[in-house]
Amino acid sequence: MSDTAEGSKGDSADTPGMDDVEHENALQDVITVDANDEKQGTANRLDAHTGDGIRHRAFTALLFDEEGRILLAQRAHDKRLWDTHWDGTVASHPVEGQSQEEATRQRLEEELGITPDQYGDLQKTDRFEYKRYYENAGVEWEVCTVLQATLTDTSLDRDPEEVGGLLWVSYEDLQENPKFYRQLRLCPWFEIAMRRDSETDGE
Repeated sequence: MSDTAEGSKGDSADTPGMDDVEHENALQDVITVDANDEKQGTANRLDAHTGDGIRHRAFTALLFDEEGRILLAQRAHDKRLWDTHWDGTVASHPVEGQSQEEATRQRLEEELGITPDQYGDLQKTDRFEYKRYYENAGVEWEVCTVLQATLTDTSLDRDPEEVGGLLWVSYEDLQENPKFYRQLRLCPWFEIAMRRDSETDGE
C-alpha cells in the first residue's frame, strides 16, 4: 500500500511560528498509525503537520456525477498547507472512534452541504502512505484511504471558509491528459490517488 515519497524540506519547517500556536489545528488530535494503518495512539494535529511530521490516518473522497465527471474543490486561501491548491472533493482526518465513512460524510456536509441522500454507498477503493513537505509551512505524512461515490443530486452549498472554488472535470480526461490541466495546482494526495486509480483501471 505504500506510495511514500518525500519532497524538499524548508529550513523553518521545524519551528512553529506564533500564528501556529493559536491555529485551530492546535486544538485537535489525529490518529497516529503504522504503515499498515494500525492505530498507535493520537497526536496533536498541528504537531503532526510540523517539522518532520507524525504519521497519521487520513482520507480523500472523490465524488462523481452520473456523467463521470469528478468534483474538484479548491482549498481556501488561508489554509496552512496547500492553500489555493485543487483537491479531490474532500480530504481530512477521522477523529478518535470515527470510521473513514463517518468522517467523509461529516466533511461532505460541512464543506459542501452534500448530504447522504445525494449519493450511494461510499466505497473504499485504495489506501496508500505518502509524505510531502509544503514550502516552509509544514508536512503531510499520512496513510490515506480513498473513498468514492456517485452523486445522483449535484446540489451544493459551499462553505467559503473551507472551499475556495469548485470545478467539475472529466475524470478520464484529467487522468489521461494531465498537461491540459497544469494551470491547476493539484494537492499531492489527490494526484497520487488519481494516478493509482488510473493504474488499477489499466490492469
